[in-house]
Amino acid sequence: MSERVGLGYDLHRLVKGRRLVLGGIEIPFAKGLAGHSDADVVLHSICDALLGAAALGDLGRHFPDTDPRYAGISSARLLETVLAEITRHGFEIENVDVTIVAEAPRLAPVLGAMRERVAELLRISSDRVNIKAKTNEGVGAIGRGEAIAAYAVCLLRRAQT
Repeated sequence: MSERVGLGYDLHRLVKGRRLVLGGIEIPFAKGLAGHSDADVVLHSICDALLGAAALGDLGRHFPDTDPRYAGISSARLLETVLAEITRHGFEIENVDVTIVAEAPRLAPVLGAMRERVAELLRISSDRVNIKAKTNEGVGAIGRGEAIAAYAVCLLRRAQT
């Protein structure tokens, strides 16, 4: 059996006047993430991990921020497209693990909902998805509350035929 590991990373600035969407769910907060799409760093990092494991490039290659078709698009739609692409190339997802790095808002109360939503979008059971949150201990742009980042790792395997 062929297994492949992928690593994804994304970071967006926090700004006023935008909704905060993480892991496919909207989180009440005074700021949201700036970006061409809804800027969901969790789903973007998962997309990049999946594409990387399948050796299919990255999110920017598939959905360039210069393309008006993707302006304001839900990252859930991007993830669904990535899932279809890796499936077309003969891969299945074994598991996904995500770490969100943010000073605020406090994410512990919504991690379960994010996990369920990500599992639903990936069409896998929630016991194959892990999402956790860390602070940056006041260091750097994330620590000052100027941005949120996410790291994702995934394991893909060749689909059983």
